[in-house]
Amino acid sequence: MSIPAPFRRVLQAGDPDWTEGLNPNFVIVYGDPKKPYLECFTVEEMEAVEDRIAAMPRGSKKRKLLEYIYSTQSVTTSVDETGRIVLSAALRKKAGISGEAYFASNLDTFQVWNPETFEEENRANAEALLEDLPEDFDLAQLLDEEDEVL
Repeated sequence: MSIPAPFRRVLQAGDPDWTEGLNPNFVIVYGDPKKPYLECFTVEEMEAVEDRIAAMPRGSKKRKLLEYIYSTQSVTTSVDETGRIVLSAALRKKAGISGEAYFASNLDTFQVWNPETFEEENRANAEALLEDLPEDFDLAQLLDEEDEVL
């Protein structure tokens, strides 16, 4: 499947070993059973996650869970010369992808979804978040750090 060009540039910038002419590496996390998508991290972002996990007490339940999800339920891959990646059958099955895929940015990561699932899940989540807000509420207010509306 083809990675959108803006996402490829982020992957290049987030791979400390990438230079012109090389293919950028990134990490696909697939292990969270509650998430119907694949979550993709730049190499630098995954290193930051791993540093946070390593700072937790060894043997703690939180650390064990996070190690399982982010270390053993992930795969490092690279974008090829044509801007594409190959998803294994297991990864496609996890995200319910049989044809097209939908890419969603989350600022520090991006997700790969089945397009129909993305629309259903995110519409419901947005509606639930907006439900308690006044009709004339300006969403830009959510950008104000001091204002805790939600």
